[in-house]
Amino acid sequence: MVQSIATARGIRTSAQKAGLVCELIRGKGVNQALATLQFTRKTIAREIAKVLRSAVANVQQDDAFSGDIDRLYVSAAYANQGPSMKRVRPAPMGRAYRVVKRTAHLTVQVAERPLKIAKVAPDGEAAETKPARGKSASAKDASGGAAKKASGKARGKAAAAKA
Repeated sequence: MVQSIATARGIRTSAQKAGLVCELIRGKGVNQALATLQFTRKTIAREIAKVLRSAVANVQQDDAFSGDIDRLYVSAAYANQGPSMKRVRPAPMGRAYRVVKRTAHLTVQVAERPLKIAKVAPDGEAAETKPARGKSASAKDASGGAAKKASGKARGKAAAAKA
């Protein structure tokens, strides 16, 4: 199984915000993930799309890669916290508030799905089927449920007559 990783370091967003977008693409095919990122209304989605394209380019450079991009999927996508820049903002009465400008390290891992090989049964054996049940659950509910509904309607008419 061929896989490749791409990382972008020091991206100006918090790891929490980037992680929300990474959850959207985790486990999806590469083409579907790129389409999802294109229509996601978060600024960080563009940066994650760049990292995803880089991971696809990295896996294409591998000699063991089959060449079929449709078999690639996002096996891992996460955002780790990077270094934070501390800044000072003036506050009332000569005080100062600290402003923390966070950064994140974005990582996307792309892997190739294995080929599905169909199992062929020998000619003499028949395919196994599940044994049929005696009475279905819906048939049981239909008989008991009708009696309950009728008694409920009778109670409702009696209550309406009193009022």
